Amino acid sequence: MKMFKTLATAVALCAAVVVQARPLEEIQKSGTIILGSEGQYAPFNFFKGKQLTGYEIEVAEAVVKKMGLKYEWKTVGFDALLTGLAQDRWDLVIASHAITDERSKAVTFTLPHYCSGGIIVSMKPEVAKAADLNGKVVAVQTGTTYLDAVKKVPGVKDVKNFPTDEAARNALASKRVDAWVTDRFVAKEMLAKAPKAGFRTGEMLFVEQVASAVSKGNQGLADAWNKALKEAIADGTVGKISQKYFQEDVTCK
Repeated sequence: MKMFKTLATAVALCAAVVVQARPLEEIQKSGTIILGSEGQYAPFNFFKGKQLTGYEIEVAEAVVKKMGLKYEWKTVGFDALLTGLAQDRWDLVIASHAITDERSKAVTFTLPHYCSGGIIVSMKPEVAKAADLNGKVVAVQTGTTYLDAVKKVPGVKDVKNFPTDEAARNALASKRVDAWVTDRFVAKEMLAKAPKAGFRTGEMLFVEQVASAVSKGNQGLADAWNKALKEAIADGTVGKISQKYFQEDVTCK
């Protein structure tokens, strides 16, 4: 999930003037929607040089186009995104947030733009199932659903939090932990890019729906986003983006 301009971006955002939550009508009047993402979670949202890109970025931009709007991107660390949304620093967040009951108390989710889940990654074939995590140290990224899921696995010796998914992966590579739990598509891309690195994927711990989020109760904006997202899925736009990044359809069936 990530990149090293996060801290500087977060500081800049904290110093910015906080605007009030904008309903759909105000966004339409301005002509531009402000979108928040992380920029460090390839292949979903990441920087290619100075260009923010990825599956979620392209899907969001396609949805915004169907809404007849322009977009402005803001990037910040994953664990600060929903906080920034609550403080009305952006209109919508799209950064691989799984829909959970706890998060739904604080934000309004849109329809999901993909389905995935947490998968076990290790460097040993004997660490592949939930039961294999017994007595093991597991790496996860702070603020993710993977953290809660691993904590529920019986017998896990310790769960190590890391500020980025990349840092969690590096902890596994350097053998400071026994396993790493991350998104299955993140693991898939990692294996494709580094097939000789020694990483092995195991079983899925859980399956989840992933969606964008708007400020709690901003239903007008969520409804407009959902309508445009459905159109982008129906006309094949999202499918083409999905094939580009995953060579399969990742939308929820």
